[in-house]
Amino acid sequence: MPHPTTASAPAPCNETLAGLVSGIAAVVLGKDDVIRLALACVLARGHLLIEDQPGMGKTTLAHALARALGLEFQRIQFTSDLLPSDIIGVSIYEPGEARFRFHRGPVFSQLVLADEINRATPKAQSALLEAMEERQVTVEGETHRLPEPFFVIATQNPARQTGTFELPESQLDRFLVRVRMGYPGHEAERALLIGTDRRELLERMRPLVGPREIIALQRQVVAVHASDALIDYVQALLRFSREDTAFRQGLSPRAGLGLLRCAQAWALIDERNHVLPEDVQAVLPAVAEHRLLAEDEHGRNGEAALARLLAVSIP
Repeated sequence: MPHPTTASAPAPCNETLAGLVSGIAAVVLGKDDVIRLALACVLARGHLLIEDQPGMGKTTLAHALARALGLEFQRIQFTSDLLPSDIIGVSIYEPGEARFRFHRGPVFSQLVLADEINRATPKAQSALLEAMEERQVTVEGETHRLPEPFFVIATQNPARQTGTFELPESQLDRFLVRVRMGYPGHEAERALLIGTDRRELLERMRPLVGPREIIALQRQVVAVHASDALIDYVQALLRFSREDTAFRQGLSPRAGLGLLRCAQAWALIDERNHVLPEDVQAVLPAVAEHRLLAEDEHGRNGEAALARLLAVSIP
């Protein structure tokens, strides 16, 4: 497949992006691919879901991203008694003004950490997920815009654990990328055991970029060139997911657009101004797996079915 560039394609910000990856990797050890996927998600203007058992570094990654990106940060601890107003905010009557005034909730931040999102009831989950989709909230007929940039990182414990409410497919689709941290490698775990406490390292972290730089990088992502042949490949993946008998539910057009944007962001992080098929393959599992329903005895996300999708030939 040819990989042409165009005169209008952006010149990647090599130092900025490399510095972001290495800066976060100094705190979150041995997880460079997860960090790159999380950063690609930010640059593609998506939201990130981190799923793993407790103690794997999900919250540490969220804090490190917030620090490195220089974003206003709020953490919401999702519990079974959390109310939508605890997320969005509430209107309170002000006697001195003889009117109700809206008091903004923690969702009005540039980066929101929804910690253990599946421990809250579906009603509380929906309050956040609607804000993610619309990038605004409406309270008593008045619309309030969320800040720009706006990015949600949700952490989720495995659904089999006690006291969890599994996110339905329609809500999982709101997250552009889902990643799993996994156990650290031997060397990374040894460095973790004998090194400085992660909380202390987070306190030392300084912003490497700011909101303006992030918005500029997000605009560069859209300008990263995708050839006609590359678009053909993305469409072949979408068509395969919808037609192959391994899947009960294929990828939507929104998933296809998210896949392309994430691949463009991956290419930008890799210091290129054009997308390769390898970029699509690198982000495909994180973008597609939580959106697919596999036709197997487990009913969802079969690894064998995902491998069939990855094996689709490049035009």
